[in-house]
Amino acid sequence: QRHLPPQMWTNSINQANKMALLAWAKETGTNLVQINGQRRYGGPPPGWVGDPPPVGTEVFIGKLPQDMYENTLIPLFQSVGKLYEFRLMMTFSGLNRGFAYAKYSNRRGAKEAIAAFNNFEVREGCAIVVCKSTEKCELSVDGLATSVSRQELEAVLRQVTEGVLSITLYASPCRKRAQLAVLKYSSHQAAAMAKKTLMEGNMRLGGVEMRVDWLNPDLKQKLQSCKEKPSSSRVQGSKCLGVPKQAPLSPVLHNALDHLNALCQRQYLGTPLFLTKCIQANPNGWLRFWCRVVIPGCPVPFSGFTWVRQDGPGRSGHEEAKVAVALQVLRMLGESL
Repeated sequence: QRHLPPQMWTNSINQANKMALLAWAKETGTNLVQINGQRRYGGPPPGWVGDPPPVGTEVFIGKLPQDMYENTLIPLFQSVGKLYEFRLMMTFSGLNRGFAYAKYSNRRGAKEAIAAFNNFEVREGCAIVVCKSTEKCELSVDGLATSVSRQELEAVLRQVTEGVLSITLYASPCRKRAQLAVLKYSSHQAAAMAKKTLMEGNMRLGGVEMRVDWLNPDLKQKLQSCKEKPSSSRVQGSKCLGVPKQAPLSPVLHNALDHLNALCQRQYLGTPLFLTKCIQANPNGWLRFWCRVVIPGCPVPFSGFTWVRQDGPGRSGHEEAKVAVALQVLRMLGESL
């Protein structure tokens, strides 16, 4: 039996439709770019001026026949509104993976596409699904070594992904002695490409394998709330990185503010700005603060919650909160007192 080489074998699959696609692209002047398992038109399309369309302009298209290509799909979806971008997910063999994304120039186009093409038969007996795209932009990366700093993670991500807007580190709720990072990207496409790159790259930081996934809404809510209960004898550490454990305010710890200021000056990062807000008071004298430290030379602020103890009447707790969060920022930056 004669075996075709892999390239010839994949080229022979669905050859008639592939040739029809090439002829259509040439005739219409449509430019299709394939990268990382998807083939894309536009983003932006020819002649586009201005910013990309807002959230809510993209639709998900599912249950596509795998031998159907853009020469059929783009004219169909362009018939109800101007397309900003069309992305068809592809397999190695050149068949599509059964789903695509169409982004319109405005929200009306997306609504028209859903109304016109959800359950529409693109071929006899082949009804497709068209619905609003979730456009998820946040990833969770679990299993980071506790020694990994946000700056180190950011440096790696900027080398291998594009469009990362913010990075927030937490103590992993699932793994002992590990961190979980929440990564926010500029678009769903940027996040999807980052997810694919990080998963396929089997990346490690600090010798620990990372697990990459879309940020689950329940996990997001849990991380944002970070509810910890203080006791009369000691304070339970928060599950958020950036939420320091309470400690007695010894003279050494009082130096945390000076130490952080000196470090930022030495590294030419600018003077840290502290924002503190008391959000809860406990009958035992404990105060819960939301804290944020903005360092001009760091692209993302440090944020979190902490419990502090009122040392006496008339004390607001803000200074204690500043000291506690300064200490944790120093720990994240690899500094110690």
